[in-house]
Amino acid sequence: MATARGTTRMRIASPSKSVRAIPASARIHGVLREQIVGMEIPPGALLQEKQIALACGVSRTPVREALLKLADERLVDIFPQYGTFVSRISIPAMRDAMMIREALERAAVRAAATYAGGGDIAALRGLLVEQHALHEAGRLAAFHAADEVFHQTISEIAGHPNLWRVVRQEKAHVDRCRILSLPQPGRRAMVLSDHGAIVDAIACGDPDAAEKTMLDHLGKVLPSVAALVQAYPTYFEESPLSPEPPPAPNEPEPQLHCDQNPPEPAARRGKAVAAKKSAS
Repeated sequence: MATARGTTRMRIASPSKSVRAIPASARIHGVLREQIVGMEIPPGALLQEKQIALACGVSRTPVREALLKLADERLVDIFPQYGTFVSRISIPAMRDAMMIREALERAAVRAAATYAGGGDIAALRGLLVEQHALHEAGRLAAFHAADEVFHQTISEIAGHPNLWRVVRQEKAHVDRCRILSLPQPGRRAMVLSDHGAIVDAIACGDPDAAEKTMLDHLGKVLPSVAALVQAYPTYFEESPLSPEPPPAPNEPEPQLHCDQNPPEPAARRGKAVAAKKSAS
């Protein structure tokens, strides 16, 4: 949650037995990336090396390494003498990411429609049921996570599980907009309707129809951005109301809590899909 002066109260994972083999810089990068993409840390928020280092019980070196990696991903902006700020959402970066995503997912859904078995279709329909339940419960973060699993599962059914890793890496700016759009009336219902059409096309073994439904689904992302820029002008680079990053505030650093586990990658369904295929 952002404070009034633009700094952010962050929850950083403390070391545990399950993550001792993970370098500190990678662990910090993973947690910060998850919170930035999930909009827990909003665009424009100040990130302080000292604050993060104290929360994680490490020196500033791994924190600096994590922030440099986030800067390479265009998720933070580093201004010498001023500080490090969460980057604002870039519409050009979103356009590039959607071009990459459409190219990869249209290939994946065609292959899924060609090779999907009964167990694969059942898995996809089960994900639809889960997503419907999350929509009804108003659990937006969980709904988004289930959306990710749905698309990842299609890549796994297609026989290209690493494809989704590439898509996920490229679409961070897109995901921040998707998170912002989920409370909008009708948005989640539209996603569910599109997902249902995609599953139906895969179940029919029709690659052309599957590709068309996927492209129709993905094609609705960018047109929704204009309304988001109006609603959240300071979150976007291209908005005339986006201010320049302010100087680092001369105020006490907020107390951090190391109470978050490291983020898991999008749910791993590879083994489940593989098991279903071997069983069939």
